[in-house]
Amino acid sequence: MVNIGTTIRGYRLQKGLSQGDIEKRTGLLRCYLSRVENGHTVPSLDTLSKIASALDLPLAQFFAEDSLGRELNTQKLTDDELRFLTQIRRYSSNLNDSDRKLLLAMVKKFAATAVK
Repeated sequence: MVNIGTTIRGYRLQKGLSQGDIEKRTGLLRCYLSRVENGHTVPSLDTLSKIASALDLPLAQFFAEDSLGRELNTQKLTDDELRFLTQIRRYSSNLNDSDRKLLLAMVKKFAATAVK
């Protein structure tokens, strides 16, 4: 079963957007979007279409077999972790292969010396 709210939140965070950004693009209230993302409200197909458009996604993507929401459910990432990884992905896309390897080496070094 697809948890549409989790899927919406995942795509929103992946694209680095806030609920306020979606509010501006759709006219839907931020509190409504929060209720949808938290599973308290199920959006109509028309509303879901507005959200998909605001995220620059085809409506069918919310129901795709390999949807982001299902990936998130299996990976159990927190919102902070997803936000962090999204930022890394966004900024690293312009790096060449050598710089990506350097960045990865730095992250490994930080992780190895981090206090737990």
